[in-house]
Amino acid sequence: MAETPRTTTPTSSDLALIAARDLVVVLSRLRRRLRELRGEDGLSPSQTSVLKRLEESGPATASELAAAERVRPQSMAATVAVLVERGMVSRAPDPDDARRQRLALTDQARTWIRDNRRVRDEWLAAALQEELTTEELATVVRALALVERATLR
Repeated sequence: MAETPRTTTPTSSDLALIAARDLVVVLSRLRRRLRELRGEDGLSPSQTSVLKRLEESGPATASELAAAERVRPQSMAATVAVLVERGMVSRAPDPDDARRQRLALTDQARTWIRDNRRVRDEWLAAALQEELTTEELATVVRALALVERATLR
């Protein structure tokens, strides 16, 4: 008599590992596609990250940005120099310490951020709406809330 193979139910650890691997792959693909949408704007991921940080946190010194981005001050100086040269970041004396300069977004950078965000959001919303049902979209929204909860520790 042949023995029937046993099917094993995946454990919570198995499922978490599968979810983690799949999520990394999906997010990498999404990030790549969003970068393509931005086009050839010439900004590196580091430069884009600095613009986002200045938008969210307001003016900062290069040292503060380097610490927040976890990069060497020399690397941040190079990143900031390009942003200043392109007219996306301005320098002003720090009111608390004249030896330092505070960096802030220019109107040009704010427009760039707004335009890129609009293109990204419109593309992704259209892609989701084309491919998913209303019920599936609701599932995605719930799943994202769960992923956020799991990663906020």
